[in-house]
Amino acid sequence: MEFGWTDADLTFRKELQEFVNRELEEGWSLEQRKLGSPENAAFSRAFAAKLAARGWLIPHWPEEQGGSGNTPWQHIIMGEELWGVGEPRGPQYMNVNWIGPAIIRYGTEQQRAEHLSRIASGDVIWCQGFSEPDAGSDLGSLRTRAIRDGDEYVVNGTKIWTSYASVADYCFLLVRTDPTAPARSAITVLLVPTSIPGLEVRPIGAIAGDHALHELVFTDVRVPVSCRLGAENGGWELVREALAFERVGAPRYARAARVLDELMASAAADGTALPGALRERIGLARAACEAARLLAYRVIDERAAGLPPSPSVYVARAAMVQAERAVGSVALEVMGADGLVEGSLADDQFRRSMVAGVVAGSYEMQMNLVGKLLLGLPKGP
Repeated sequence: MEFGWTDADLTFRKELQEFVNRELEEGWSLEQRKLGSPENAAFSRAFAAKLAARGWLIPHWPEEQGGSGNTPWQHIIMGEELWGVGEPRGPQYMNVNWIGPAIIRYGTEQQRAEHLSRIASGDVIWCQGFSEPDAGSDLGSLRTRAIRDGDEYVVNGTKIWTSYASVADYCFLLVRTDPTAPARSAITVLLVPTSIPGLEVRPIGAIAGDHALHELVFTDVRVPVSCRLGAENGGWELVREALAFERVGAPRYARAARVLDELMASAAADGTALPGALRERIGLARAACEAARLLAYRVIDERAAGLPPSPSVYVARAAMVQAERAVGSVALEVMGADGLVEGSLADDQFRRSMVAGVVAGSYEMQMNLVGKLLLGLPKGP
């Protein structure tokens, strides 16, 4: 197969690069780069608003929903350029990649009117309430309950490892609505404002950062039925489809490859002679970034052809995690003690590589799905 970018794609990438370079010319502070920090949230809102003003925040959305109807290829170009510089959209990338499209497809007219314009303008932050203390990435085992009481659901339970919760306006929440039904047939999605009474957000200290992870505790939280996305007990397929967008919507290989390029350029400028074994590991890390890129392109090609999500998304996601981890490891080797300084290139990459193996479903879960769906392997004991 011969692959080449169209003139329109090349022009879009060039214009986007010029815009990003201008906007980030003076850089952004360490606090502004920290995942989930108030400074990061404020920076992302301002940056996303500038993208929206240019029609670049949701170009892949349908025109009737404010987008330009651009191809999935321009969507991945956007992701590569922004993730390559550290993702200045912050949590907003989730909004435009999969939360907005999920509301477009499954939302009521009221929900679309309430949420889509704010997402399209960069004026709202979401978090996702998926993992639980006893369920992890196994969504079929979640226990957070939502019991119907007239026009409301009464929600009780706990979510954990939730990013951006302390700065989020809404939570894309998964709950169990039928305790008698099979696990995957009893999941429902609720669009919950984080200001709702009975919801407590607790920070979780972690090496990923003080603001990166949270625990959400729901105690008799009354959520209007009008906040339900899609059908009751119909959340499993909705989420599977949404996460197919999420798993390649964050092209982490772009950032990892850029880190390697910057490290090598710095070593060359300083005249640093790297040992042969380290140079080999650097080459393997760079190859891992390219492999992840090509596997992501395979998913984008399927989407551009109008095909439904395939198991290719799990392969691409696993490859991205491998690339990020490989680059994080060699970055620390190249920088040595300097790489342990908070905010350094190696420190930033290593922290990102740790988060990459958890978000959008753990790395181990992706590999299990690859084994089951692509290799036909039996489930382990």
